[in-house]
Amino acid sequence: ASASAPVLVRGSCSCCCCYHYQFIFVSIIMKIACIGAGYVGGPTMAMIAYKCPDIEVVVLDIAQARIDQWNSNKLPIYEPGLDEIVFEARGRNLFFSIDVEKHVGEADIIFISVNTPTKVRGVGAGAAADLTYWESAARTIAKACTSSKIIVEKSTVPVKTAEAVEKVLARNCVDKSIRFDILSNPEFLAEGTAIDDLKKPDRVLIGGRETESGLKAVATLKAVYERWVPSERVITANLWSAELSKLTANAFLAQRISSINAISALCEATGANVKQVSYAIGTDSRIGPKFLNASVGFGGSCFQKDILNLVYICESVGLKEVADYWRSVVTINDYQKDRFVNRMLEAMFNTVSGKRCAIFGFAFKKDTGDTRETPAIDVCHKLMADKAKIACYDPQVTEDQMIRDLSLDPYMWDHPAGQVTPKMTMVKQQFTTCKTAYEAAAGAHCIAIMTEWDEFKTLDYQKLYDGMVKPAYIFDGRNIVDPVKLREIGFVVYGIGQPLDPFVTESAF
Repeated sequence: ASASAPVLVRGSCSCCCCYHYQFIFVSIIMKIACIGAGYVGGPTMAMIAYKCPDIEVVVLDIAQARIDQWNSNKLPIYEPGLDEIVFEARGRNLFFSIDVEKHVGEADIIFISVNTPTKVRGVGAGAAADLTYWESAARTIAKACTSSKIIVEKSTVPVKTAEAVEKVLARNCVDKSIRFDILSNPEFLAEGTAIDDLKKPDRVLIGGRETESGLKAVATLKAVYERWVPSERVITANLWSAELSKLTANAFLAQRISSINAISALCEATGANVKQVSYAIGTDSRIGPKFLNASVGFGGSCFQKDILNLVYICESVGLKEVADYWRSVVTINDYQKDRFVNRMLEAMFNTVSGKRCAIFGFAFKKDTGDTRETPAIDVCHKLMADKAKIACYDPQVTEDQMIRDLSLDPYMWDHPAGQVTPKMTMVKQQFTTCKTAYEAAAGAHCIAIMTEWDEFKTLDYQKLYDGMVKPAYIFDGRNIVDPVKLREIGFVVYGIGQPLDPFVTESAF
């Protein structure tokens, strides 16, 4: 940056929890670049551009097709409110480009928001994060830069990734006078509410080294966020605390889901109602009501991946008992999906061979088109293994995406090699997509609600029932429909953690 300005920064002492204030001259940011145009990079940069019209923001990606989508009227991801933000800023101070080296070289701050998928082979396969894309981004930055930069980790990364990035940059940058200050600025967005999360975040966390240049870099990024986020919500930490905080936050959230799902199994065994249990414990101010809705299981790009990463880190430093504890969160999640399918099979006389099963929803949650690690994948796999015919409807997920997801091996959804697989032809023989919920249910033996889309709450279930094979079943994996009213129509109903329908056997736990 060509100029600087004084900013009052609140910091904390490294030896205690007291605070101190100081003026730090921070760079006036003129241009920000972000490597990675995905679910995090695109919306985050769009919000920065929207709120800071004097800062040029460029989102970069090596995939021309993805950049073309960002430059079109149909964005590559669905997120409520995203279109308005992008269309307002795009062409003014928000740009999308594949010219990575040019814009990285010109930027004052460079965000890295590339994939960190789970390794599928080698040491740590099935648990450790694959940092191939991160290393590639660091090498690109080192090659393109002719001046000092602030590098910001935006992707979820293992602890000490910043240290590895520093080493790559130091060894690959020709001009040794160039300084790179690495910051950790993890995202805490929830898909479906990401734009609101960006507008009014609970907190923005920035971690940096506790050196003069590190503190200046932290203050510089802090000043950008404080253009619209209250200062008290922009908190700072050291690099390693910031990196670990993201993994820990997702682990805690997933833990709550697995905890209530474990209780849902006990509720079914005892006649208790998990909704009533959730409400009762959620009124305790020490617990609170969030993330206490029992379901078929959690999904999304972060929860399982981050927990497995945390498990691998714990094992790497010899904390086996800690690793086992966090691994159990994923174990319960897998158990819940198995339990759901077992309920379906036992209710339908232990076979779904040749039966049409309507799947309502494929996205891992409502108000997003994201299918990464969605429970629908495992449920469909298990049903198809028993030779069921699947008819799926989701208002936001394309047929191509569903077929691709069902054709991939575990952990391959975030790897380029997982775009096309030989399994696709086999999947298409048992899996079809439909344009409406009514089309999916026509001639079906059962309906399995996998995503809590609002439209599924207001469907004409009498009409659905009339077009189905009898007995007609509803397996509610999200507890969004009224089982009493549906039973009055004639449905056999199973809801997660709710008293069992007399028609459903009590042996599938």
